[in-house]
Amino acid sequence: MTTDAIPVPELAPEAVEQWRAEEAQLVELLARAQRGIGGIAAFRLGPTPTVLVTDPAAVQHVLGRHPDRYVKRSHRARMLVGNGVLSATGDAWKRQRRLLQSQFTGPGMRRYERRIAAAARRTAQRWEGYRRSGKTFDVGEEMRGFALDTVWRALTGLELDDRTDTELRSVERVVAAMPTLPTNAADARDAVAEDLARIDAVARAAIEAARTSDAPEPGVLRVLIDAAEQHPEYTDQLIRDELVTLLVAGHETTATTLTWLFLLLDGNPGARDADPHALVSETLRLYPSAWMLPRHAVEDDVIAGHRIAAGTDVLVCPYLTHRDPALWPDPERFDPTRFSPGATRPTQLGAYLPFGLGARACLGTQFALRETTALLELLLPLGPLEFQSRPDGQAFSITVRPDGPTPAVLRPAP
Repeated sequence: MTTDAIPVPELAPEAVEQWRAEEAQLVELLARAQRGIGGIAAFRLGPTPTVLVTDPAAVQHVLGRHPDRYVKRSHRARMLVGNGVLSATGDAWKRQRRLLQSQFTGPGMRRYERRIAAAARRTAQRWEGYRRSGKTFDVGEEMRGFALDTVWRALTGLELDDRTDTELRSVERVVAAMPTLPTNAADARDAVAEDLARIDAVARAAIEAARTSDAPEPGVLRVLIDAAEQHPEYTDQLIRDELVTLLVAGHETTATTLTWLFLLLDGNPGARDADPHALVSETLRLYPSAWMLPRHAVEDDVIAGHRIAAGTDVLVCPYLTHRDPALWPDPERFDPTRFSPGATRPTQLGAYLPFGLGARACLGTQFALRETTALLELLLPLGPLEFQSRPDGQAFSITVRPDGPTPAVLRPAP
């Protein structure tokens, strides 16, 4: 740490107390800190100092250039995903990521094309029925079903059946409950014990089925099972943890992105003709898959001339970086043309990071982009949705979800 570095500007303690008195969400405090201080801002929620990082260069410093100095600690989803790659750290994380990375990048992605296409066709056929009948349906539920079906096919090689679909609703319930669960880990687990038991039962059955399957393309689960032959750390427990991790990361984020996309199109019908990739990219700007990325400084450091002491909690917040008017003009406006060929947008690596950045960026980025665009290519030509009501706001958990149901009608063609 250089001697001429200065402390990070800190939000006044009385401002934090006012926020607490108003029972505002954490994102509101972070937004106030960003507006009042800038892209590197400090505040205290307790005895440990916390630094918010939204400036692109600082984001790149933390996530891209120095992931060894800013590490993940115990993940709030650990009760659900155990020691899966999302929450693993150190050498264990490196081994687990290396094994999975080949499945979701480059040539590994090609094996999933048919499975993605089949899940998209299944959803499109259901929507064709809705259009003919004029039936009201919930868009969020439809997107959840599509995303879960897609990732289930990738993991097991099987189409999602109704019973498994019903049981895996437990995943969504646990994720939704996380912000309000007790801080004590044991108490938190007890609060969702019934749902965790259902998830474990589904995982055990899927592992056993994959172990005895003779299917030519059994899925990622079989890769994990085969890994146990050379890597004894891949016990049934770790295989379960990886399976649940991929289920959570592979359907919650995609379902949320697609739901927001249709809500945004409802308010901006002129954007329907945009390229599906641009629609997805702009939706992810407003509602990134990872809205906040917590890290912990394990050594003294300097970011943009500001001292960061070892032991500081660092919050990288893509949600706020993506809404910074200094980076994105009129940032609250849904405008897919930002991502059209030749469009002007920020070039800094840390200015757009819907799937994270650096060594711990999302493994499934290519998979998620492919499945979302594959579905949109089939659904958008069916015509616009008419929402019967809209959610009241946003719910911040692992993702930023619409806070309420999303009933809609797909009108028959005249």
